Amino acid sequence: MNKEKRIGILGGTFNPIHIGHLILAERALEEYELDEILFIPTGKPYFKSEEEVLDKKVRISMTGNAIEDNPDFALSTIETDREGNTYTYETLQLLKRDNPNNKYYLILGADTLFQIEQWKKPDVIMSLAGILAAVRDDKNMADLEVKADELKAKFNADINILRMPHIGISSTDIRERIRLGKSVKYMLPEKTLDYIMRNDLYGSTKANI
Repeated sequence: MNKEKRIGILGGTFNPIHIGHLILAERALEEYELDEILFIPTGKPYFKSEEEVLDKKVRISMTGNAIEDNPDFALSTIETDREGNTYTYETLQLLKRDNPNNKYYLILGADTLFQIEQWKKPDVIMSLAGILAAVRDDKNMADLEVKADELKAKFNADINILRMPHIGISSTDIRERIRLGKSVKYMLPEKTLDYIMRNDLYGSTKANI
């Protein structure tokens, strides 16, 4: 029988992946003594238009390049390998089917706790994975604790608080800065910057990066 592992899941479009993602993953790994962080680029996000998101092969390459030097980080194409819209509950079902002994933890922004009941099959999600809710310094902890208690009571959810510094970096801001020809130094891993420049992504030929 395979040994149980504690696996953190960090999903997203990663369009592009940035330093904030990596800091969040490292903090979760350390604070909750996880064995590994699984980065899962979203396949076809149902909440964003296709024009907003780069081709999945490009986002997979950027993500893989960004994490390849960290032995505790791994890349999964479990969502990009599927056709059509991808849903978190399906991803967790597949992961648990292939690795039934593993304990999975979804790493989410704290704001997501207030939205997760609108996700497809939240009951299945919270039966298959714990949640690490990342709280920035300016988040109202009282409201968050009330919501966490509600979800615990309703779904028997395993919800934990992950305290994070306020990084202030977003993929949207990075794309806009590149489009405007502004510097994005120190906002991205160097390998990601190199990849963006080499492949002229987001209009990067104009950018002072």
